[in-house]
Amino acid sequence: MKPRGVTRVLVQVLAVLLAIIYLIPVYMTITTSLKSPEDINLMTAWRLPSKLNWESYSIAFKQFAPHLKNSFVLAIVATLLSAIMGSFNGYVLCKYNIPGGKIIMPLVVFGMFIPYQSILVPLFQFMQKTRLYGGLPGLILVHVVYGLPITTLLFRSFYEEIPDELVGAAGIDGADFFGIYRHLIMPLSGPPFLVVCIWQFTQIWNEFLFAVTLTRPDAQPITVALANLAGGQAVSWNLPMAGSILAALPTVLVYVLLGRYFVRGLLAGALKG
Repeated sequence: MKPRGVTRVLVQVLAVLLAIIYLIPVYMTITTSLKSPEDINLMTAWRLPSKLNWESYSIAFKQFAPHLKNSFVLAIVATLLSAIMGSFNGYVLCKYNIPGGKIIMPLVVFGMFIPYQSILVPLFQFMQKTRLYGGLPGLILVHVVYGLPITTLLFRSFYEEIPDELVGAAGIDGADFFGIYRHLIMPLSGPPFLVVCIWQFTQIWNEFLFAVTLTRPDAQPITVALANLAGGQAVSWNLPMAGSILAALPTVLVYVLLGRYFVRGLLAGALKG
């Protein structure tokens, strides 16, 4: 066998080993969720369940149903709003010479690197003073604002690939600001919208810190409910494991069904610039 062939085989073997290591937690989660509480102990953690126990999924779903609804409302509304606003921001910052435009974009990008923890206390105080604390509208607002830097950057990077002459020609034909956006920019925005929506949906769905500090129990999303379910001293671990699978399914399905389009969107220019 040639050296190049040996290298390829070693790389493939290493990739398989890394995949197995990566999938061990998934295996443990699935097998534990299908076991009855009396079958769960450290000595038999690696074993397959002697009898499939689907009751943990029904119990977890009943407990999580209101929180799943909160997560879907939060993720869908915040994703759409941040995507639309980011598209407008990217359009303006890319195709129009606005005063201070060269300063605004670096400041917007800087917002991507502000840690959640550093603004948590003033954000909490702001939410209380504006009476937005505790409900989904306030949490949606937080995620929209915090998502604007990345969505603006992605859309602006993609819109840079659209020739300025094309925008100028649309203006000469009589199209105004919104006309250019509606008839020219928007039809070309499919790839970045898909990338942004997948990215934002995943980030918002999995976010925990804002959800646990800025909402009351009746408005908490699935991530907080899952943490509370596993927070006791005597935990039936089949329930948290079943709950974690239910919580992970939406984002997994998004990437399974739309993953190839996500990659195409990235390659179409959404991360260039």
